[in-house]
Amino acid sequence: SEPVVHEQLHEGEKPYKCLECGKSVGWKSSLIRHQKIHKREGPHKCGECGKGFRDTSSLIAHLKFHTDKRPHKCSECGKGFTTNANLRVHRRIHTRERSHECEECGKRFKVRFNLIRHRTIHTGERPYKCGECGKGFRDSSELIRHKTTHTGERPYGCSECGKRFSDSSDLTIHRRIHTGERPYECPECGKRFPSSSDRLKHQRTH
Repeated sequence: SEPVVHEQLHEGEKPYKCLECGKSVGWKSSLIRHQKIHKREGPHKCGECGKGFRDTSSLIAHLKFHTDKRPHKCSECGKGFTTNANLRVHRRIHTRERSHECEECGKRFKVRFNLIRHRTIHTGERPYKCGECGKGFRDSSELIRHKTTHTGERPYGCSECGKRFSDSSDLTIHRRIHTGERPYECPECGKRFPSSSDRLKHQRTH
């Protein structure tokens, strides 16, 4: 009821949540006004659902909505998904052969997109430019992450301890401190690690 909502506003609560991007507001009228933004989609596309946004800050806020609701984790790489069906589709990349080969160095990939991205190492191509400093990046996700260094934005918050991150993957790795999850196993000795970089450091000791 309205009196209850009014009391919540005094307590700092925002009871109306946008299902498109996860933003919460204090009034129903504010939510209706906010939702009109989503009807005018922009050029910045979400890799998860394909929705477009007018600026990168809106895209980053939207990505947080996906990140917070990915309970289905891949045991191979730790990536999270919104549904078990999406997880099953993803698992196929771990079982498929690495059929996409780089003609420059012979490295093979399971997914063609990863091969295309890898080729930029040889060509030096960095088509995604930062409007603030001019620095170039190999793909749009790297550019989005970089832009937070200019804004100081840390949109990804840990629900356990409140620590905030500029990158959703850093938040995913951090959460494993609380859950104890260690999805990356050393093939030499069987020891497990919370991130692939930790496993790589360990493997060098062998």
